[in-house]
Amino acid sequence: MLEELHVADLALIEDVWIEFGPGMTVLTGETGAGKTALVGALKLLVGERADSGMVRTGADGAVVEGRFAVDDFEIVARRRLGADGRSRCALDGSMATVGSLAEVLGPLVDLHGQHEHQALLQPSRHAAYLDRYAGAEALDALASYREAREAFRAASAAFAELEARIAETAKTADYLTFVASEIEAAGVREGEDAELEARAPSLVHADKLTAACAAGYDSLKGEQGASDALTAALAALERVSGLDPALDAHVTRVSTLLAECDDVGAELRAYAEGIEHDPAVLDEVQARLSVLAGLAKKYGPTLADVIETGVNAREQLGELESSDAELAEARTRVDDARAALVAAAERVRAVRREYVDAFETDLAAAVSDLHMDGARFEVAFEEVPFGSWGSDGPERVEFLFAPGAGERARPLAKIASGGELSRVMLALKGVLGSADDVPVLVFDEVDAGIGGATALAVGTRLAGLASDHQVLVVTHLAQVAAYADHHLVVRKEAVDGRTVTRVEPVKDAERVAEVARMLAGEDTETSRAHAAELLGQAGRGQE
Repeated sequence: MLEELHVADLALIEDVWIEFGPGMTVLTGETGAGKTALVGALKLLVGERADSGMVRTGADGAVVEGRFAVDDFEIVARRRLGADGRSRCALDGSMATVGSLAEVLGPLVDLHGQHEHQALLQPSRHAAYLDRYAGAEALDALASYREAREAFRAASAAFAELEARIAETAKTADYLTFVASEIEAAGVREGEDAELEARAPSLVHADKLTAACAAGYDSLKGEQGASDALTAALAALERVSGLDPALDAHVTRVSTLLAECDDVGAELRAYAEGIEHDPAVLDEVQARLSVLAGLAKKYGPTLADVIETGVNAREQLGELESSDAELAEARTRVDDARAALVAAAERVRAVRREYVDAFETDLAAAVSDLHMDGARFEVAFEEVPFGSWGSDGPERVEFLFAPGAGERARPLAKIASGGELSRVMLALKGVLGSADDVPVLVFDEVDAGIGGATALAVGTRLAGLASDHQVLVVTHLAQVAAYADHHLVVRKEAVDGRTVTRVEPVKDAERVAEVARMLAGEDTETSRAHAAELLGQAGRGQE
């Protein structure tokens, strides 16, 4: 609840501190005393738009501070409105924005004026009010619906992500198939290119190599070739072997040369015999090297890279094939989640329709108590497409009101009369009771255009609201003021040639005097008697 309000240099208010208690508090006073300015101060505190014209003449800026008790916590808010129109805000001593004030304090205070845009005039709030009226069954159904809605959204998002990924892979499926097939068809073997490159020269130069080998062999092993000469040299040296150790070393060297000559000759013959002279084989090798070079250029640079590319392409194709089953499973999850959501939505619809007649009846009775005979309420349900279902259910809910018998029910926002609108709001608040979770209700001129028995009914209804809320009421009617738990009088005074606003709590005799003034315009013995009687009827007599 609102525990304390400080207002400085706002309109006629120079410096006012007000403490508020639980229950119903009324602010009364002559027209122009500054009651509306106090309501304006609250508006500033909860983040509504500001006008620099609200700053007291001659002041640099206006200041509004408030202390709220919420459960076991306190919230202290401050807003300064400069004469230049700039705002500075603070929450619990820390700098804040106007938006922060609206976010934190806006849900705590519901301001009701004759033509203000109030929470109950917003159709987006109506489903929540109906559900709160219906109670635990409706709230449980709504909670299940919201859970099912989130599950459906999550399943749909997962399906969409998977589908997009598969679609992206599918775009390259043809390419992957081509790559895998080309590499597999080529039968590439790692190191094959090096082997073929080593073999190619003997095929290209077969005749020259054969001739060279033959000439070399003849020079080494032919008649009077190197082998014969080395054999003769070795025989000559061996005949004198052992005569001079210095010469024996040469014998060994010549023997080694002879052996090497024989080996080289044998290898030349074997090499020559192994040379292929088939042009077709040469064409095959060159063609194969060309194929491998082309693959290496596209998928290489090495044949190992080519092979790896082919393996990867085949694996991706395998994943794409298995993704069909994965996608089918994801689609099944979406279908199941949708079915669960539809079932939850049907339960929400059913519960709401179970309670709607009682809700309409209670609202009609409430406005009847406020002397609006023949008025009726209707709750309109409008189905919305599945894709547009919101967090409050599968339908739009809107309260409609007909002010009298034979009148067409219209949206609350289109009710023209300020006094009529105020009573409708009051009736709704009364029926919702504790279901309305806004702790502080402020009614500014809720009694406009009414009097007599209707005013008493309004006072009774406001007092009833105060059992579940802190209710602040700006009123000119004694019948309403009589039902308050706390009474604040707003007065204008002249100080140093300037008009200032004062706010003072009154009780007992002072309160009787104020109610008497409201009844008769002046404080007389007769009006005091009438005021005392009225307070007594309201259960607010002197202690």
